[in-house]
Amino acid sequence: MHFFLFGIYPYIALSVLLIGSIARYERDPFTWKTSSSQLLRRKQLMIGSVLFHVGVLVIFLGHLVGLLTPIAIFDALGISHGAKQLLAVIAGGIAGVMAMAGGLMLFHRRWTDPRIRKTSSFADIAILALLLVQLGLGLGTIFVSVNHLDGHEMTRFMAWAQMIFTFRGGAADQIADVALVFKLHLFLGLTIFLVFPFTRLAHVLSGLFAPLRYLFLRPGYQIVRSRRRRPLEERRRAHDARQGETGLRIATPAEQAR
Repeated sequence: MHFFLFGIYPYIALSVLLIGSIARYERDPFTWKTSSSQLLRRKQLMIGSVLFHVGVLVIFLGHLVGLLTPIAIFDALGISHGAKQLLAVIAGGIAGVMAMAGGLMLFHRRWTDPRIRKTSSFADIAILALLLVQLGLGLGTIFVSVNHLDGHEMTRFMAWAQMIFTFRGGAADQIADVALVFKLHLFLGLTIFLVFPFTRLAHVLSGLFAPLRYLFLRPGYQIVRSRRRRPLEERRRAHDARQGETGLRIATPAEQAR
């Protein structure tokens, strides 16, 4: 079971994340949104949203850089494993508390306000609850990490992540005997990747790739629709046709207005 959860399940989760996101964007692009409830209760949303998004962004970038950067690069920069571990504990702890506080505000707002609850789907509430549990597990790992400030424990997770992304065998063996809270944190993180394309979390990809799409993939023109009942060109053709049939010059709409 350990081999399946941490040696095979990561590839299942990441494959569903990639293929599911592409399929949803191609088949149901109009569902690719956050379904904002800002108009229903703005103040609590703004405070909670800022805390939650800033905290989660710092955590995500910290995990991305911390886990996928080769250890040799840290060694070349003179950053010891202990210093990296201490930085992860301090920065991750602060960001985790911010994200947890903001997430609890957002969950309370969505769960207790009747109007927002009415406009929320099961997936909206479930994914937010799942993220809060994941943040709680992440904060729980800090209490274990402070007992391993030499950084050795962190290098095992780095080796696991890098072996997964480079398709090398034996990744699960790297974390075989780590604390249970770490394993739960990893499993739930992979599960969030698994359900990512089917929830409102998909809008995260829009924030990452929308600027690139605007700069490099936009068609280069703007569609303008006339508010008039008949487009101006059609009215001109009809005017020219009537003028040709009667042999008389008919005043244009602009001339008639004058």
